[in-house]
Amino acid sequence: MSSTLKKYVLWFAQEHVDFRQAEIASLLRIWNIQMETPADHNPERPFWVVGLQNDEAARKLASRSMSLRCIFELWAHSNEGLANFHQALRQHIETNAQSLATHFEANKSFKITVETYNKHFSQREKVAKIETMQYLPVEGPVNLKTPDVHYWYIEFWGLDPMDVPEQPYDVLFGRWVADGKRDMINEISLKTRKFIGNTSMDPQLSLLMANQGLVESGHLVFDPFAGSGSLLVAAAKFGAYVAGADIDYMIVHGKSKPTRVNQKVREKDESIYANLQQYGCGGLFVDVLIADFSRSIWADSIVFDSIITDPPYGIREATERIEFKTQRRATAMTEDAVHYPSTSPYQLCQMYKDLLQFSARHLKLGGRLVCWFPMLSSRRLLTYEKVSDSEADLGAFEMPATVVENFRERYFTQLAEDNGTRKERRLELREVGRKEAKKRGKQQQPDGKWRFPQDAPDA
Repeated sequence: MSSTLKKYVLWFAQEHVDFRQAEIASLLRIWNIQMETPADHNPERPFWVVGLQNDEAARKLASRSMSLRCIFELWAHSNEGLANFHQALRQHIETNAQSLATHFEANKSFKITVETYNKHFSQREKVAKIETMQYLPVEGPVNLKTPDVHYWYIEFWGLDPMDVPEQPYDVLFGRWVADGKRDMINEISLKTRKFIGNTSMDPQLSLLMANQGLVESGHLVFDPFAGSGSLLVAAAKFGAYVAGADIDYMIVHGKSKPTRVNQKVREKDESIYANLQQYGCGGLFVDVLIADFSRSIWADSIVFDSIITDPPYGIREATERIEFKTQRRATAMTEDAVHYPSTSPYQLCQMYKDLLQFSARHLKLGGRLVCWFPMLSSRRLLTYEKVSDSEADLGAFEMPATVVENFRERYFTQLAEDNGTRKERRLELREVGRKEAKKRGKQQQPDGKWRFPQDAPDA
């Protein structure tokens, strides 16, 4: 790690851990921040020791992160036991006495937070850990609510809860610099949101997608499968102007069947725009149109900074497009009659082909498409970046039919097989339970329950 960079610790929350690397890499790109990691860096750990230029860079990184709990400046780190840790911390304080003196002044209140990973400490044990650092030259008063200086002490006891070591693998100590932006997750919680649908995206995932899409203030962000607009809310919270489209007239106009329990009828003002107003982002709402994505309505000249979307897979929401007919039926209504066009299935492979081609045409150079891709047992978040304005290869994309063709049929076939497997396991466990009950002398009673003879109810 470069000697010109200061060492910091990124302390992560244990939610959606697979998105850490992608989010941090995206935020470094947004803020144009240089970050280095040591040769033995392990991204699966709940903490990363990294090199950053200064506290300002750390604050910028944390200011938008949904994965980070906090960042603190590293003063001491040891993976060779507690004695070695205390020696390293003492040495750091002595070596940097002049630059650290301001943190220890008598008028500076302080607090020490003790946290562990993969091992629980009682409050008494945490206090005991703090008392082992009596050599800290702090002179100010303790303030547990709003301290002037906040120190963090962390012990890492491995990743396997079934194999906890006798001593911690890593011990770290440092000065708090910034918290992550995880309070935004609760701020846009679905529990209190004005308008939601069956497939409204989890707030944390929505914000992670916006970060991976490199969404910034003043950008124009588009969601071609907007639904109830969760992804538009996330983009708007970062200051972007948002536009969307969806083929479902009822959901766009807030007239679909209510999703919340005990709500029989939607309120008149439920809409995507109402959600943005609820979060103070009404001025960033461009529009949400009723449109068939398979038949683009957009002028070639329109350019989006990011496209973030969650396409339907045909499981909880139908995959539909307007049916194309070459001839008018003789029984069709007159030209001036109200016409409700019929729909036909929108195959997943064709949908993703259309999505990639649309993004290649309408994203700015360097703009990103962030979208979900279904797997049989899960789904993957894919991020594409436009690297060329050439349209030579727009029609060359082909997705293997074995990957997505008849996904809905394969999904429910797999589900049925899994359900059958679970049923067989339950029957096997019941049989094991019967044998164990007989071994212990229990007898099956008329009500089907197994009891000892003396505990059986009177006849």
